[in-house]
Amino acid sequence: MSTNFPLSNSQLSNLVKDFPTPFYLYDEKAIRENMRRFTKAFSIFPVFCEHFAVKACPNPYILKILAEEGCGADCSSLPELILSDLAGIKREKVIFTSNETPASEYKYAYEHGNIINLDDITHIEYLKNALGELPETICFRYNPGSEKQGCNSIIGKPEEAKYGLTREQMIEAYRICKAEGVKHFGLHTMVASNELNPAFFVDTAKLVFELCVEVQEKTGVRIEFVDLGGGLGIPYRPDQKAVDYDQVARGIREEYDRVVVPAGLDPLEIHWECGRPITGPYGWLIATAIHKKHIYREYIGLDSCMADLMRPGMYGAYHEVSVSGKEDAPKTEVYDVVGSLCENCDKFAVQRPLPKIEIGDLVIIHDAGAHGRAMGFNYNGKLRCGEVLMRENGSFKEIRRRETIEDLFATIDLDGVKQFN
Repeated sequence: MSTNFPLSNSQLSNLVKDFPTPFYLYDEKAIRENMRRFTKAFSIFPVFCEHFAVKACPNPYILKILAEEGCGADCSSLPELILSDLAGIKREKVIFTSNETPASEYKYAYEHGNIINLDDITHIEYLKNALGELPETICFRYNPGSEKQGCNSIIGKPEEAKYGLTREQMIEAYRICKAEGVKHFGLHTMVASNELNPAFFVDTAKLVFELCVEVQEKTGVRIEFVDLGGGLGIPYRPDQKAVDYDQVARGIREEYDRVVVPAGLDPLEIHWECGRPITGPYGWLIATAIHKKHIYREYIGLDSCMADLMRPGMYGAYHEVSVSGKEDAPKTEVYDVVGSLCENCDKFAVQRPLPKIEIGDLVIIHDAGAHGRAMGFNYNGKLRCGEVLMRENGSFKEIRRRETIEDLFATIDLDGVKQFN
C-alpha cells in the first residue's frame, strides 16, 4: 500500500476548507517521478513507449502531465480519444484498443492518425467498409486461451474472455491485411490485471515474441511493435510488495535477446498500456466521518460512498484506510467503514482495525488514483465528487469540480415533464 500521503493533518484540514469533502487528491510530483522510473526501466529496449490506459484516470490534466513525461495513451472509446487529443497526445502516440466498436469511432481514430488495434478477425472487413480502405498500420489483439496459465481472478481465464483473436486467427488476419496492402503491423495482448508477480509478465512477453516469429515464418509479415498490455499491479495491502520495474524489464530483455534478435526482428518496439501502476498509488479519496452506528457491528459512516469508489463494493477490493492525524495511534477499534448508498455492499472497509474515529475526522482511502473516480456512477441520485491536483510547487488546483443536481438533471426535459400528463 502507499504510505506516502503528502499532507499533514493541519495541511489537509486547511485544504478541505477550500475543497469540501469528498474529493480525490492527486500528487503531481509523485506521478511524474514514478513515470520517469517506469520509462528508465524499459529504456533498455531500442524503442519503448508507455500508452497510459485512459480508463484508469480519464482527466486531461493528468493526461497532460503524463504527456509531458513522454507518455502516450491507450483509449477504448471516442470520449477517451478526444480527451487524449485535448491533452496533446496525438497520432501514433494513441492506440485505440476497443471492442464492439461503432464505425464512427474507428473513423475518428483513423482521421486523427491513431493506431487501430482490432479485437476480432471480422473487424477487418468492418473497418474497411467504415473507412473505404484499411489504414497503413494495423494491430491485432491476441487471446492466448489456455496457452497462458496463472491469470488472476480479476481478468479471468483468457479462454473465457470476450477479447482478442485465437492464434490461428492471428495468422490469417495478418495474411489478409498484407494482401490488402497494409504496410505496418503490431501485435497486442492483455491477459493480466493487478498482477504482482514479475515472472508473469516475462512469460507473457515470451509468448508474444514467439508468436511474432511464427507470424513472420507463415505470412512474411514483420511485426514492428508489440504492445504487452498492462496489468502491473500495485500493493494495495500492507503485506504486499510493489512490482520491481527493473526486474520485469530485465526479464523481458532476456527473452527479447533469445527470441527476437535471432529471428531478425530487432529492433522490435516495446509498448505498454499500464494505468494502475502509473497513477494508482498517488491518488487518495478524502472523506469525512459524519455518522457512527452501534448495532451488531460498529459502523463509521462517511460523506462519500460506493458511487465515488466502487472497487471495494463491486468485488471486495482492499484499500487501506487511515485517519488523518491518527496515523500512529493504536488501532483499538474494529469498524465497517461505509457510505450512504442503499446497497449493503457500500463498504470501503469491513471489520477493519482502526484508531478510534470521531465525527468530523478526515478519513483517507489510499491507492485510489486509478479506477477510482473513473468508475463513479449516479445510482440513488448520488453526485460524484471532484478531483484536486497538488502541483509540484505545493499549490492546489481543482481539476474536476464536484457534480451538482443541475448536472444530474441536465439530460432531462424538466420543463416538459411539468406539462406531461
